[in-house]
Amino acid sequence: MTRNFKEVWLLAAINAAAMSSVPLMMLIGSIIGAELAPKEEWATLPIAMMVIGTALGVVPATRSMQHLGRKWALLLFVLLGICACLTLGEAMVRSNFTLFCFGSGLLGVTVAALQQIRFAAMECVPLTDGPTAASIIMCAGIAAAFLGPELALAGEHLTSVDYQGSFWLGAGCLLAGGVMLLFYVPAAQKKTHAIAGGRSTLALLGSPTLLLAIIAGASAFMVMSFVMTATPISMHLHHGYSLTDTKWVIQSHIAAMYLPSLFTPWLFRFLNIRGLMLAGLVCYCITIAIGLIDASVIGYWGQLVMLGIGWNFLFVSGTALLPMGYNNGEQFKAQALNDTVLFSSQAIASLSAGLAISNVSWHALLLFCLLPMAVLLALLAWQRAVPARVPKPI
Repeated sequence: MTRNFKEVWLLAAINAAAMSSVPLMMLIGSIIGAELAPKEEWATLPIAMMVIGTALGVVPATRSMQHLGRKWALLLFVLLGICACLTLGEAMVRSNFTLFCFGSGLLGVTVAALQQIRFAAMECVPLTDGPTAASIIMCAGIAAAFLGPELALAGEHLTSVDYQGSFWLGAGCLLAGGVMLLFYVPAAQKKTHAIAGGRSTLALLGSPTLLLAIIAGASAFMVMSFVMTATPISMHLHHGYSLTDTKWVIQSHIAAMYLPSLFTPWLFRFLNIRGLMLAGLVCYCITIAIGLIDASVIGYWGQLVMLGIGWNFLFVSGTALLPMGYNNGEQFKAQALNDTVLFSSQAIASLSAGLAISNVSWHALLLFCLLPMAVLLALLAWQRAVPARVPKPI
């Protein structure tokens, strides 16, 4: 193993520890929200605030890394994440919903910086090894998927205030990630300059290829966030399943979101981009079908696993298609547009999930997911000129 890949594995360990705060929040955020919110419709607002914080934190995170370097900027945002977890714990002591939402938003800003770890890993290796480095970082999400919910459950009664200890443990994981960051030696940063000009945002949206890539990603996030955010409320509060069962389902879902990344390079060879998008839609259809016929713990598990796989297929295929939809010099504008739409869609879905789960049945909630799926399917049928192969490097 070269020195470069040792840095990649170190970054993967940092990512696994620090990012465990996200599945921790995903498991108990809406459950706590249902207890603290003035109305049940606002139960998923803390999750939505975390997503909004992520969207708002992208620009500050990238600019901080440009001026301070990746290592020190990441350390700064990890410190912010620790403060966010302590704020969430204090909100539990005070039973303050507003403070809880604020802490969740701060945690989202931290997540925006942690997502840059995959780029830091790719900078540590030659260009040809970039996809491998990114895959290693993505697979670290599997460890976070299991660690986060375990911490949420372990800390539930750690103090006299329910769930305060969960956020203390989350802060501890962020601290562990910060300590490991001290041993990280970043690659020499290359200064690049964006080419001025290019098409306007509206003109970019006129590109069928770019539009399809964005809609694929937005559909992936909308359906995934809508169902996942509502699942803890439906399982634990409405059906009375234990928090242990709910934790297992959420863990399996997040693992299913990242595990297919080990195999997607081979799937691209057989299915191409359009085929992988269709496979993602099929997984979402299976999710809905299982949910309509089986409300058991195993039924929820099957739904959420297929939901995670479908998200991976749609997100990865949309990401692979995106560079084919813009010209040289337009990449920053196009990528910013893509991320804005994705995170905005995720935030809307997370917030809407609370309104839906408190007013309609689980079956109706699942059927609502057919709307963004139908939009993507119609766009796929209309836009038949999608390139059949992934550009190299991916």
